[in-house]
Amino acid sequence: MELLTILLQAVAAGGYAGIGAGVAAIGAGIGIGKIGGSALESMARQPEATQSIQSNMIVAAALVEGVALFAVIVCLLVVLG
Repeated sequence: MELLTILLQAVAAGGYAGIGAGVAAIGAGIGIGKIGGSALESMARQPEATQSIQSNMIVAAALVEGVALFAVIVCLLVVLG
């Protein structure tokens, strides 16, 4: 309930930071989905390279998630700071 209150205050205070946090989360979801889809397609084409593709996919997904988390934190700092 407290998170909902913070998000509602963010929208009321200016709105743009809250919208930015939402866009960052949606962008990360789309990016990780594309990474996973491409990795599965690559594994289907070259099954012998599955281990290498899977580890590269995990690293890329972690980097995308890190950037998204950073964007959400910045948006919350703008709202609360």
